[in-house]
Amino acid sequence: MALLEIDKLRVGFDTEAGLLVAVDGVSFTIEQGKTLGLVGESGCGKSVTATSILRLVPNPPGRILGGAINFDGIDILKLKREELPKIRGKDVAMIFQDPMTSLNPVFTVEKQMGEVLKLRFGMSREAARKRSTEMLATVGIPDPATRLTTYPHELSGGQKQRVMIAMALLTEPRLLIADEPTTALDVTVQAQILNLIRELQKRTGASVLFITHDMGVVAEMCDEVAVMYAGRIVEEAPIGDTFKRSRHPYTKGLLRSLPQKSHAKKADLPTIEGVVPSLLKPPPYCRFADRCWKRKSLPEALQKKCYTEDPQLRPFKTSLVACHYPLEDTEQ
Repeated sequence: MALLEIDKLRVGFDTEAGLLVAVDGVSFTIEQGKTLGLVGESGCGKSVTATSILRLVPNPPGRILGGAINFDGIDILKLKREELPKIRGKDVAMIFQDPMTSLNPVFTVEKQMGEVLKLRFGMSREAARKRSTEMLATVGIPDPATRLTTYPHELSGGQKQRVMIAMALLTEPRLLIADEPTTALDVTVQAQILNLIRELQKRTGASVLFITHDMGVVAEMCDEVAVMYAGRIVEEAPIGDTFKRSRHPYTKGLLRSLPQKSHAKKADLPTIEGVVPSLLKPPPYCRFADRCWKRKSLPEALQKKCYTEDPQLRPFKTSLVACHYPLEDTEQ
């Protein structure tokens, strides 16, 4: 059963140069208790998609142009503003990418964590303090009782990130949106956080939208993977197929760019040549065509389709792929 269904979501930003459509017709579902990994280059629309789920896209300049976001049968985009707190933080929680700007600088950690527990569960101050201390200890913050009395500017970047993670997990949400949750953390703490998220899923049956650049984390955490490029989903597949039988040339390019033992020097690391097209005026054909290594290997007659038709997501084998010429098993 799907807990979250996003259907043809479009999100734009008004700029001096015109309307920039950062998310252009994105659709995907997350089943109850499952984890979907959302991957792609910086600027492809991952974080905008995530903040749209909670209707946190800053307006102005941002605005949701169309589509639907259904959470457990409720279209979040149709909720009145005063109805949003019923979902935010309780049923749906988010770990933001930048902890430096996500915590209120004028309140202590205890005040910010306690406010969540007071609003969602009606906890007393003493009960909230105990619960907050336990959660800070769980995410690896030393001397958690003392840290509760500190202000955000007194914490390191990694500590701020752990506080954000603790706040997101306090309410045991049904859907956790994790936007690069382990970016500022060392490897040991990263493993602790990933285990914590898995334990939450096992105990509560929560679903997770996991946004990351780390394909190793994707392989460890996710059941399915959706690959974004230039504001669109170009491939969605089960985790095993993503790594072993990727169907879109962009997905294959991402995987080839991962460091391997055979890459003795940095210069040996394969790259995807070219640049992402402008989202102010994206081409009316395949957005990856200019960079596509598969297109370049095709006869010229077949390449014309890549420059005249805009590919849509369609079933191919066990995947959904937006490509006129998806990769066959012999091309893996």
